[in-house]
Amino acid sequence: MGTRLKVLRVFKDLHRTRRDVFRDDNRALTAARVKINEEFKKNKNETSDDNIKEMLKMARAVETILRESVIQAEHVDENKIVLRPRKSLLLENVPYCDAPSKKT
Repeated sequence: MGTRLKVLRVFKDLHRTRRDVFRDDNRALTAARVKINEEFKKNKNETSDDNIKEMLKMARAVETILRESVIQAEHVDENKIVLRPRKSLLLENVPYCDAPSKKT
């Protein structure tokens, strides 16, 4: 696959992830869109294959972090926050046990 297609694919993947991660949060959606577009425009004239590969690697890492680590939270009261995790984050969730297990 050509470099141009790889860049376009990463660009689209970042925007898809942005839409999924920040669903129903217009402020975060807009800020993420602006930042993604700004970074890609800033580097659109890059010609070095090594630099492009490094930037693609970084963009993939950012996309992975957004997809796997970011969770939405909303203040609903002075001392209350509602978390809205995506289903993909809960698949590998293991309940925390506060009591240590006894060894026999």
